[in-house]
Order: sequence, then structure tokens, then C-alpha cells
Amino acid sequence: MVRTPSGGTGASGAAGAEGRLVSIGTVLTVLREEFPEVTISKIRFLESEGLVEPRRTPSGYRKFSTRDVERLAYVLRMQRDHYLPLKVIREQLEALARGEEVRLPSPAQPREALDLVDGPVAGEPAGGPQDAVTGPERGTPARVGRAGLLAAAGVTEAELLEWESYGLVAAHPDGSFGAEAVTVARLVADLGRYGLEPRHLRAVKAAAEREAGLVEQVVAPLRRHRNPQTRAHAEATARELATLCVRLHAALVRSALGLRSS
Repeated sequence: MVRTPSGGTGASGAAGAEGRLVSIGTVLTVLREEFPEVTISKIRFLESEGLVEPRRTPSGYRKFSTRDVERLAYVLRMQRDHYLPLKVIREQLEALARGEEVRLPSPAQPREALDLVDGPVAGEPAGGPQDAVTGPERGTPARVGRAGLLAAAGVTEAELLEWESYGLVAAHPDGSFGAEAVTVARLVADLGRYGLEPRHLRAVKAAAEREAGLVEQVVAPLRRHRNPQTRAHAEATARELATLCVRLHAALVRSALGLRSS
């Protein structure tokens, strides 16, 4: 069932009580209840794409209505849960505004239904399983094609090629991208809007690879074990260590910034 922008659930139902206009900072706070990774730059990007049209004060500040925040929540939900391109989401919003019913294709349907790839993966029939594989949460595709990645991150082919040249994003041998690649692409795009270019992120990638090497040292002996339960434990251990490494990395960055600002 598609939740429309006028629905009162999740982030959309909490925003702009009684229709009052709110600042972009308030919008960010409200949306982060459901979308923790959303940024002000992302909201501005969606505005530039015509997905939302906030009012402007005489001094130029954005002011968002309840309907604006509901539309933003809807767009973010469609990107997160279905990897829909912005063009498709815009068409959905226009259809909903006309009072039409919007039906979403199942993640198990052929890839063309979601406009996730440019065409069939080489050696695989059209509508094959590559983009129909679903992730562990929310039924989102575990693999997307190149067009799906571009749409999810809101970037151009040239930008993606540059990221690939620096090793920030890598495709599978069949040309598809995993869920983690989508997450990386979105984060690289957000950082880019603050002026951080791919060449600046090489140090971040190198640090991540070193951390992955530490995790691999711990779990490698378990992965080589003959006992299937031990090998399964290795994967669970790797996930837990990865989570701890990410938390430590974030804490160290915050600590370093605090030291420099004191």
C-alpha cells in the first residue's frame, strides 16, 4: 500500500502542526526521525529538482508547509524503499495530486518495472533475477543496475565514473551494484555538495580498508573452519566488528574535531 504525501504517518504526519510554515532546520529534524541520513543539502537538491517548492521570506529564507514536508518524506521513502528514479517519483506525485491511485511494482518483478538498469545484464535474460534479489530489510533490492544507482544518489554518469576511478564505488562482475555501493554513492554525493571531491576521500577509503584488514585477521581462521556453524559465527563476528569499527571511527572523528575547536 502506497503511503501518499497527505498521509499522517511517520515523519510526514509530525511536521508543520496546524499548517504553520517551518524552517529548513526544523524540516531536517522532523525528517531525521525516519531518515537519519538526510541532510540539508539533500533537501535543497530535491528542491532544485522540483520535488518541493517551499515559500521564501522577503529575506530569502525557505519556509516549508506541512504538505512540503509530507512530499519530502514521500520522495525519500520511495528512494529508500524502492530505489525509484526522481522522474518516476515526480510522476507519482503528479498522479496523486490528480487523485489517481499509485501502485508500486513488487521488488520481485522484472527490473524494467523499476527502471533500475539500462538493460539486461550480459549473459542473463531480460527480467532475470539480478535486480529481483531483495535485501534483508524493507524488501529493498540487494542489487541495482547503473541507472538505479545514479537515480538513488542523484548524480550523473560522469560523477559515477570519477568515483569508480578512485575506487570509491565498484560494480559486481555482472555490472550491478550492491546495497552498500548505493549507500557509499549517496554519502559521496552528499560530501561532494560540501566541496569534498573524490580525491579528498582517498584517505577515508584507505582507513576503511585498514579497518577491514583488522577484522579479516580476526575472522579468517573461523571462515576456514570445516564446521558450518563456526563459519556462520565468523560472518556474525565480522558484522559485529564492522559495527564497532564504524562507531569507533565516528567517535574518533568527533573527538578530533572537538580538540581542534577548543
